[in-house]
Amino acid sequence: MAKLYFYYSAMNAGKTTHLLQSSHNYQERGMQTLILSSSIDDRYGQGVVKSRIGLQSPSVLFQQDTDLLKLVKQHLPADCVLLDEAQFLSKAQVYQLTDVVDQLQIPVLAYGLRTDFKGELFEGSQYLLAWADELCELKTICHTGKKATMVIRIDEKGQAITGGAQIQIGGNERYVSVSRAEYKRIFHGHGNIKPSQISLPLDDNPQN
Repeated sequence: MAKLYFYYSAMNAGKTTHLLQSSHNYQERGMQTLILSSSIDDRYGQGVVKSRIGLQSPSVLFQQDTDLLKLVKQHLPADCVLLDEAQFLSKAQVYQLTDVVDQLQIPVLAYGLRTDFKGELFEGSQYLLAWADELCELKTICHTGKKATMVIRIDEKGQAITGGAQIQIGGNERYVSVSRAEYKRIFHGHGNIKPSQISLPLDDNPQN
């Protein structure tokens, strides 16, 4: 029976790597996969999914108003649909993914962040948490050694940026995965991220 899976985590937990490995596993068994990616994230160009460790694959691009059920039907046959940056989905698009599962009987694996730099749910993540058949947390580590569950936006001094748009691709800011306790400390101005943490090869946005 097909299911809708939501793989969520903070940044740098290997979500895109996991997606590409899952796609490879299907293909290795002679099955066809359909990888979808959002037009919002264009760091590596349009129509490509790429992980921080260099793995990549072509993808089918969708816009914020794309009907994902119709899009999947246009690219059949497919034995599995995999979707990167699922936090960018709208409520309607998450519902359309449930239709892919329920009507077409095709499993859907969606990967994304749970919360933004303010600790608030993205729209796509909110409804995936509500409607997915299976919720799977991918774990990563805070620089304190605790499990990182949140993402904080920082400036070049390692201090928290508490305002601005929810979605911001590129720019001078960095996003760092931290524990809840560390998030509260830094977000409320009681400390900063050490320079050694900032110098890590982090992405310039919170999508992978």
